[in-house]
Amino acid sequence: MTASKNLNPCAISPIDPAKARSAGSLDPLAIDGFHHIEIYADSAKQSAFYLAHGFGFRPVGYRGPETGHRDSVSIALQQGNVLLQITCPLRSTSPLAEHVHKHGFSAKDVAFKVPNCAASFYEAVKRGAQPVSAPAEWRDQNGSIIHASIKTYGDTVHSFIEHTGYEGPFLPGFAPYSQIFPRDVAIEEAGLAVIDHVVGNVELGRMDEWVAFYEKVLGFTQFKHFSDKDISTEYSALMSKVMNGGGGKIKMPINEPAEGKRKSQIEEYLEFNGGPGVQHIAFRTNDIISVVSRLRARGVRFLWVPKNYYEQVPSRVGTIREDLAKIQELGILVDRDEDGYLLQIFTKNLQDRPTLFFEVIQREGSQGFGAGNFKALFEAIERDQAERGNL
Repeated sequence: MTASKNLNPCAISPIDPAKARSAGSLDPLAIDGFHHIEIYADSAKQSAFYLAHGFGFRPVGYRGPETGHRDSVSIALQQGNVLLQITCPLRSTSPLAEHVHKHGFSAKDVAFKVPNCAASFYEAVKRGAQPVSAPAEWRDQNGSIIHASIKTYGDTVHSFIEHTGYEGPFLPGFAPYSQIFPRDVAIEEAGLAVIDHVVGNVELGRMDEWVAFYEKVLGFTQFKHFSDKDISTEYSALMSKVMNGGGGKIKMPINEPAEGKRKSQIEEYLEFNGGPGVQHIAFRTNDIISVVSRLRARGVRFLWVPKNYYEQVPSRVGTIREDLAKIQELGILVDRDEDGYLLQIFTKNLQDRPTLFFEVIQREGSQGFGAGNFKALFEAIERDQAERGNL
């Protein structure tokens, strides 16, 4: 296709701060869930191909040289209500290239839906957030959105996105993917429905600092607390606090390493990621057996737990609807709490660095995080660490 500056141009107009602060009577921190997660990569096309053919994400939007965007390429992917944006640099001297060099394939932006972007941004800054980009209207021929962003742990940011009837494939400036690549094969979704939670790793001693940030700046509350006694093995441990926001639509656990005999998975992550960042993204499904069967058939690699893990499942978890033999065959973990049970499984790292990975989770009443699985999961990760020589 011939490149065209006018294919889907995005106009950006700053929002007048004086007007923005007084706009509307909505709760300024009325965050309404995850909007999308932007992942930086060294190749958007290769990463999108992997996520499409491995995990069932459909490419729906494209922004790059073919649309007149000269500095980077972005591909928007969708499955169910999950939106991912994969972005790569086109110039080695850009800040985006510096980020990829430092962190590799990594989550840069965990974006939230809000009813009033400007109000959310200025309230967050008033409460101590460090601004990244001030509120601005992004517009193209399909309508507009209002966008702003603030810093969180490491080099990660949170964007606030207010939709104002936008009808394009993703965000202003993106052309429909099929318009740019009309001959690409159709992608069959795997059954991932929504983003369930996003987990961050921070340095030793800084978990409570970031807990306070989410409480004070974004109005989140603490949902769960796991100590080093809850999440430990013979060699290493971690501590975790789960932050809850968006009326229960957003859960963001924050991990920090604990003292142990050897290097923990969090310390390994911090070393290879070059500091704090998003450790994993969890996608919820209504049928984890079908999803994991499809993903394994497509070559997605998951962590395995020993067979003896499943000997204790009937007594520990009780009756569940799913076939336990099939669950064992696929390597799915099971846990129960006072509200019900859940099933979960974790991929191996998505790149050569031991950093970002995915989780697939099915909730049958339980709103927890698989506390009964922590030891088995931690030991599975340690086996991978040992293979890398990093334990």
